[in-house]
Amino acid sequence: MTRFVGRKKELAELTPLLTKKIASFVVIHGRRRVGKSRLIEEFGKSARFLEFSGLPPTRGTTAKKQQMEFLRQFKEKCGYSSITTNDWGDIFSLLAKETATGRVIILLDEISWMGSKDPTFLGKLKIAWDLYFKKNPQLILIVCGSVSSWIQRNILGHTGFIGRISQSMQIEEMPILDCHRLLERLGGKYLPQEFFKLIGVMGGIPRYIEEVHGGYTVDENIKRICFKPDGLLFREFDQIFSDLFTSKKEICKKIVTLLATGELETNEVTSSLGYSRGGFVSKCLDELVKAGFIKKSYAWDLHTSKEKQRPRFRLMDNYTRFYLKYIDPNRGKIESGHFTEQTLSAFPGWSTLMGFQFENLVLNNPEFVFEALRLRSEDIVFDNTFIQRGTKQNKGCQIDYLIHTRYKMLFVCEIKFSREPISIAVIDRWNKKSKR
Repeated sequence: MTRFVGRKKELAELTPLLTKKIASFVVIHGRRRVGKSRLIEEFGKSARFLEFSGLPPTRGTTAKKQQMEFLRQFKEKCGYSSITTNDWGDIFSLLAKETATGRVIILLDEISWMGSKDPTFLGKLKIAWDLYFKKNPQLILIVCGSVSSWIQRNILGHTGFIGRISQSMQIEEMPILDCHRLLERLGGKYLPQEFFKLIGVMGGIPRYIEEVHGGYTVDENIKRICFKPDGLLFREFDQIFSDLFTSKKEICKKIVTLLATGELETNEVTSSLGYSRGGFVSKCLDELVKAGFIKKSYAWDLHTSKEKQRPRFRLMDNYTRFYLKYIDPNRGKIESGHFTEQTLSAFPGWSTLMGFQFENLVLNNPEFVFEALRLRSEDIVFDNTFIQRGTKQNKGCQIDYLIHTRYKMLFVCEIKFSREPISIAVIDRWNKKSKR
């Protein structure tokens, strides 16, 4: 296992749980491969740590098989030779007895896989928490999963768990500096231009970065991981969308395909997909937000500093955009082995795509911009891309990144990524946008 890197902020938020005088029920969710389980394992080093994981939702996986797998893991970790039960209540009671004293951290990983096929699972977990688990004041029970919409609907937003959850945390991509540290730990030392090309393809997803081989160039790594039939990122998209969105996977794919070329409002997505009403599309957008693939944000009025009502959606996952642009359209060629000799920079629209990807990295890591402008986060009222629609009074414009402070100051940021020096024409365009 790779030595743990980063996540200082998340660990700092979890650490106070170790000194609480009462038991803690914690919910952690986020995008697949983002490092949720690895973070909890690192946190679990501070106590006795028991980890249980659900079976992936493949065809034929039943509630009974989930229960049998949990029992198998329980017997292995707790030293039981045999257990005869087919009831989650009995299983949780046994686990509670095993963890009745001392500092213990229990992880129920992929909670939606574990419990979605049994309608009694969550009810019995709630009862077990009330009657058994919480009686150990040093116990921390963590439920974790990638299907954030399921967690929101069945745990965070469910009346049965109201007042019981001590902490909820959504895990985002790793910050750029942590990505760089992880890459160096793996033996990959690349020039900044090459590093940003790699992260431009993979985003801040640690599992993807772990596939990088330090002995290869960035281009060789990208081709090996993305453009070979056995490469992780060649097959990744279909797998995660099937696991997370099941019956909605096709519509969710159409939505992220639309957002791959720019931000859109709900009504724009709905009309582009040919729907007359946006209820179903809104639910899909919400699930994509909760799963960590797209970001929901709001425009604001520059004069009143008030948020506008209609949200906009941006594809924030760099791998997804790269997959839709270059991997999915060329699946046949890749499977035939005709793509291994392709030069990345020769791909159609490569420079434009890398511009999109770099802009995404900046928007996902705004602390670098704040530091460069000597801004404190508490002074910022709004910060995001900014679209001004054309009217009779004002011409339209789009700002890559606009920061609005409580001192009524605006910082207009233009984001560019180029192998060549940025031309002075950028300043002219910036001046025109600022005037508008």
